Amino acid sequence: MSPKVQPNKTLIYIASMFAIILWGMSYIWTDQLIDQGIPIFYFVFVRIFMAGTVLFLFNTAYARIKRIQREDLGKFLLLAFFEPFIYFICETVGLKMTESPTISAMVIATIPLFSIGAGIIFFKENINAVNVAGILLSLVGIVMVAMAKGDLGEHFIWGIALLLIAVIAEVGHASITKSLSGNYPSQTIVMYQFLIGSIYLFPLFLWKGLDGFNVEVYFDGDVWYPIICLAILCSSLAFSLWVSTIKNLGVAKSSIFSALIPVAAALIAWAIGHELMNQRQWIGIGISTLGVIMSQYTKKLK
Repeated sequence: MSPKVQPNKTLIYIASMFAIILWGMSYIWTDQLIDQGIPIFYFVFVRIFMAGTVLFLFNTAYARIKRIQREDLGKFLLLAFFEPFIYFICETVGLKMTESPTISAMVIATIPLFSIGAGIIFFKENINAVNVAGILLSLVGIVMVAMAKGDLGEHFIWGIALLLIAVIAEVGHASITKSLSGNYPSQTIVMYQFLIGSIYLFPLFLWKGLDGFNVEVYFDGDVWYPIICLAILCSSLAFSLWVSTIKNLGVAKSSIFSALIPVAAALIAWAIGHELMNQRQWIGIGISTLGVIMSQYTKKLK
């Protein structure tokens, strides 16, 4: 039997950060769609269905499609229910109801705290004191980056509740992905996840997504450009990279990268001139980076 090939950790970290950058960009593209008055259930469904179709064509062209084994069917159904169905609905509607992207980002950034428990309980992942300190330190940095003044929306509390549900759904998604990643290629898992998820979303698309449908508006280039970017880059590509991250780093350690999405979004907004970064935010980015490094420390402490 040939020895098991160990994955290149550097490549895994690069893939993880690339996925985070794409998800940081997703906030900007999603905001563009919301600002244009496009219904959430319209662009979320189109994004997910397009992503699943692109991955189906890719896997078919490279003969990478693997049929779902009967014993795994329930896992795939639950995986798609957690994400994209629950996560994308709760995250997007939660952002809209809180009317505060910065506070919403802080809520989403609590994913590592929930993931630590899932990784230890379900997968017996080893987490040392330095890892825990790094995760907490990273969250402190994220708060410094995301904290901003702003009026609270009328439905703020309901928005926070939906965002917390999204966080729990993401932890469930990561846990099931970890259990499937040993038997299926990354692109195959994400393909089934999105195709099944689009079936879940289709009734909501018909019910709410087509309200006030106007061909000239809904098929305008300013609408389809962000949708295509969300579907191909932020869904098909980023999620495929993320499955590999979860498979090689585990649920708890991979989640710390997802907590950096608000930081990535803030940096991207600053780079393209949408937001000015103050000294406190730059310090927060440095603290978050240090926290990520500490969270990946694997040497056992005496």
